[in-house]
Amino acid sequence: MEKKDLINFEKEIAELFNNKKIRAPIHLYSGNEDFLINFFKKIKKQDWVFCSWRSHYQCLLKGVPEKKLKKEILDGKSISLCFPDYKIYSSAIVGGNLPTAVGVALSLKRNNSNDKVYTFIGDMTSETGIAHECIKYSRNKKLPIHFIIEDNKKSVCTDTRTAWSQTKLTYENVSDDYVTYYKYDLEYPHAGAGKRVQF
Repeated sequence: MEKKDLINFEKEIAELFNNKKIRAPIHLYSGNEDFLINFFKKIKKQDWVFCSWRSHYQCLLKGVPEKKLKKEILDGKSISLCFPDYKIYSSAIVGGNLPTAVGVALSLKRNNSNDKVYTFIGDMTSETGIAHECIKYSRNKKLPIHFIIEDNKKSVCTDTRTAWSQTKLTYENVSDDYVTYYKYDLEYPHAGAGKRVQF
């Protein structure tokens, strides 16, 4: 999967949404293609990937065929894409997949598996209690899990730093065995494709 393929896929989904062909919320990516393509080089086929409501790129990079992914989005499942055959799951609940991801990692450790869990969360989610607890537990128990914090400075309608009255996020610029933080500029709004769509 190349950068242009990811970009073109999201552009097509944006157009479908603005033309009222998708009758459910969507959350699009842009501006982070290089980071994700490079990061996914370390994620193996048997590894588990958990995401939030913004997961089109992860699904494609994990091997979900474009036609299959597009059908699920057209069916209104953009914010809750789950493909068990490809070991990738997403949830529209803020922090909803974190405890599940930690549970899978704990199971992998107990079964002496070489597989790993990768969990993608947004900057606002990273400041919630559930995120802190899951990251702390995973570190202390040395679980085979890695948290990727994606900072696009768009926490619905409120900037994360403003919401928490802090100039720097808790995991900002952290890069270690358990956490990778990165920033990117998102051209789309938090949700939708930049056009008010009324069904």
